[in-house]
Amino acid sequence: MVSRSGVSTFAYRVIAWQQQAGRHDLPWQQRGRKVDPYRVWLSEIMLQQTQVATVIPYYRRFLARFPDLASLAAAPSEDVMALWSGLGYYARARNLQRAAQLIVAQWGGRFPRNADDIQTLPGIGRSTAAAIAVFAFGARAAILDGNVKRVLARAFGIEGFPGDKAVENRLWALAESLLPERGIKAYTQGLMDLGATLCTRSRPRCGACPLAAQCVALRENRIAELPSPRARRAVPQRAVTLLVLHCSGRVLLERRPPKGIWGGLLSLPELAAGQPARRYAGATQLPVVRHAFTHFRLDITPLLCKVSRCNTPEGGIWLDLKALDGAPLPAPVRKILASLT
Repeated sequence: MVSRSGVSTFAYRVIAWQQQAGRHDLPWQQRGRKVDPYRVWLSEIMLQQTQVATVIPYYRRFLARFPDLASLAAAPSEDVMALWSGLGYYARARNLQRAAQLIVAQWGGRFPRNADDIQTLPGIGRSTAAAIAVFAFGARAAILDGNVKRVLARAFGIEGFPGDKAVENRLWALAESLLPERGIKAYTQGLMDLGATLCTRSRPRCGACPLAAQCVALRENRIAELPSPRARRAVPQRAVTLLVLHCSGRVLLERRPPKGIWGGLLSLPELAAGQPARRYAGATQLPVVRHAFTHFRLDITPLLCKVSRCNTPEGGIWLDLKALDGAPLPAPVRKILASLT
């Protein structure tokens, strides 16, 4: 049990709850052995905007293929993207490998220990850098991911959309002021666990929350109001036609540019804007696939065109439909191709 000495009531309750009821069996939690910062870093990047249940199988497969920082830095980028395929937010994978290469080149292969140094690596912001420093090196640093913002906004009655700079600055100041002198790992994990398991966006389990006695939102019956939502804006809709050129059990794919949507992945050729679809009059239109990105929604119309000659255009790759599992494909493209099998 953690002593109250030098620890705020808020932090004490979070730590005590985490030790009793928090998550202790996640595959990246390294108990009873020297902590490998590479594993901490990998998990934190995968967990950005992605739920734990989704991340676990990807984390295990990725770690089996790239067990350490050096193997990731030296790997072909295609292999990295293939293992990330389906996890989404693919810039994370590109930044992950780029950061590994920088650590090898600039830090002699040793992961930087200071949160400020960690934050200089590609794909790592202030909160992620702090989480890595806490779990890998026991640093005393504040985190402020989406779950933690929600916990703090409700517990202390912080109004306003947490993405607004002024509100975010207020939350950062609060997070810094609440840091305990001891038990920093349990405290940080506890905040994450509370936001993920109890203080959820909808249907929170306030009766089981260790902060219920001091929660402003609960006391004022404002759980549904806090944190304040982003002002509603119309979500842009886009549409694209993808060509499914099928030849002798294979399909033609093209590698996407390194930056942008599905950067570095293999995708189906896209029918250029304004190019008439009647050129493919013999094609069969497959069901439209709808896919949501962060800032827009995309309707994909696949056109299945069976061709007799497997001519390979510049930059094209013919992929056997039996080899889908190991290919670096975006989730909606994988769905389209899986329907052919």
